[in-house]
Amino acid sequence: MSQQPEVAVLGLGAMGHAFAANLLKKGFKVHGWNRTRARGEDLLDAGLQLADSPAEAVRQADVVIAMLSDGETTEQVLQQSQEAFKPGAILCQMGTIGVEKTDTLIALFAGARSDVLFIDAPVSGTKAPAENGQILVLASGDRSRAAAAETVFAAIGKGTQWLGEAGKSSRMKLVINSWLIGMMQSLAESTQLAAQFGFSTDDLWQVLEGGPLAAPYAKMKLGMIASDDYTPQMNLVWALKDARLALEASDIPLPALANIADFWQQAVDDGLGEQDLAVVYRYLNAQ
Repeated sequence: MSQQPEVAVLGLGAMGHAFAANLLKKGFKVHGWNRTRARGEDLLDAGLQLADSPAEAVRQADVVIAMLSDGETTEQVLQQSQEAFKPGAILCQMGTIGVEKTDTLIALFAGARSDVLFIDAPVSGTKAPAENGQILVLASGDRSRAAAAETVFAAIGKGTQWLGEAGKSSRMKLVINSWLIGMMQSLAESTQLAAQFGFSTDDLWQVLEGGPLAAPYAKMKLGMIASDDYTPQMNLVWALKDARLALEASDIPLPALANIADFWQQAVDDGLGEQDLAVVYRYLNAQ
């Protein structure tokens, strides 16, 4: 008999779908739920047990992954399903939902389902790394009780960084995404300046390559800019959501991030929200 924990994945969007697919490939029994059922139907032949409700999905699971679009949705789904959790189950909240909603959910489960271990576990990585099992899990909570969760994390990612008590990881995720957002805006502006001076994206990367500024992320985004192909790895609208979450959680002014959020809101309002966040270059170039 397999010693692998039984897993439920709530939310089968780009990231949750990738998690479920990788778990199935590695022999886990996986239950899945998504508000739009069709998102999981392509995994039925691989063995996914597709549920009609979150409560049905979590009922037999040792480990539950929540990977939903935002904090409001996550809170609603977990409130509706908390009574159905198996005694002693582990809940891994892996979406980027911000500090306030994370703390609310920690308190909710501590009060109503103290037997359920809450692991705050957002990830560093986007669609392609998730599909290839290359995301980094930022975990926080009681690691001494989280062996089953660590088995799951090892199946979907390249590593896990433990950061302390539950809630710390969601805070670190906002730090990381604030840096990423700032880098993307700076890259878009620098690439525009390079073009003005007659340099291509290849010229820019050749100068960066091999030096301390040569982030692989920048190379990938320069490729998108060069091809004008913004097939989403991280939708602009979700990056904007993360910027707003960081601004809401901060007690200190973050003027650069606030300016970027305002500019990106204009791009979203202009209809670019469902494309990759690198599309800000196209929007900037059109101004």
